[in-house]
Amino acid sequence: MARVYIVYNADGSAMGKIKYACSKIMSSPSGSPCAACDLTHNGLHITETSKWSSTKSRIGAAEVRQLHRDELSSELKQFIDSQKLELPIVLGQESEDDALKVLMDREELRVCSKDHEQFLAVLQENASEQSVRLTIKRKA
Repeated sequence: MARVYIVYNADGSAMGKIKYACSKIMSSPSGSPCAACDLTHNGLHITETSKWSSTKSRIGAAEVRQLHRDELSSELKQFIDSQKLELPIVLGQESEDDALKVLMDREELRVCSKDHEQFLAVLQENASEQSVRLTIKRKA
């Protein structure tokens, strides 16, 4: 089963959430510190939005994992560091034993963080190009 990792540019700890909230409040609307947070939590919400839950459920044949930067496995951290990738980012792999691949970089994620349909379209296109099998279900 394919995996999709959405990696936030924030820490998951209580202090991390406070720091993120401060940076979000101080940032300009176009300069959000974490486009992944904007996509899944609409910025400062504590829980995922219902819109994101619906969007996530449309990513078929894949396990979607959402991780804060302080929750990364050593494999994910090493990949991100070795590739000098900036967070937030969306990574994928065809199976647990396959190589990690970048499905959406920081800029691609920023561009579609407010548009879930665009996010799914870009995710599907990039996954196909990277040979990560995803099936995006049609909107009900």
